[in-house]
Amino acid sequence: MSYFVPTASHLAEIEIRKSRSVAYAYPVSTRVEAMACVAELKEIYSDARHHCWAYRLGGDASASAGMSDDGEPSGSAGKPILNVITHQQLGNLLVVVVRFYGGIKLGVGGLTRAYSQATQAVLADLTVSLARTWVDQTVICDFAQEQVVRYQLNNLEGQIISVAYQQQVTLVIRLPEEQLAPWQAWLAQQQIESILHKL
Repeated sequence: MSYFVPTASHLAEIEIRKSRSVAYAYPVSTRVEAMACVAELKEIYSDARHHCWAYRLGGDASASAGMSDDGEPSGSAGKPILNVITHQQLGNLLVVVVRFYGGIKLGVGGLTRAYSQATQAVLADLTVSLARTWVDQTVICDFAQEQVVRYQLNNLEGQIISVAYQQQVTLVIRLPEEQLAPWQAWLAQQQIESILHKL
């Protein structure tokens, strides 16, 4: 499964019913990195009422995530931030929304909308690039089949990691996960043996 990752940090500011929110988006690859960014913003904006955040590491089925409402009613801040991140198919991303209370209570529904809107605002102009999930496989074919295997693999944006020549040709290959189904179907049609590597 493909997903998008940020290529740079970004910030956006919105105001809802006199409450000012400053949203930051950071590229992160670990929880430790994400928590360091949160700690830094808490220092910079020590006068703010809330520093709510969510992160998502990776973007496929094995993605890990974390979030915090930082004193807001449960589920009204961290979850809406994470929902927007996930909905936009983003990974390796931390969003922190720093909120300054403006004197008008928003209520749980209002807070959920405010944090969602702040996250959407910071992600609207975020520069991203495509990240892919790759799979590795061993392919065993006859010498006569090697060229056609290489050709088909190239068509599916795959790459060869290593080749060994014995009685047959053994290739260790890597290809985008979304190309696995057509590749497997083609191998079966050609009666070529393959072993998928366990993640």
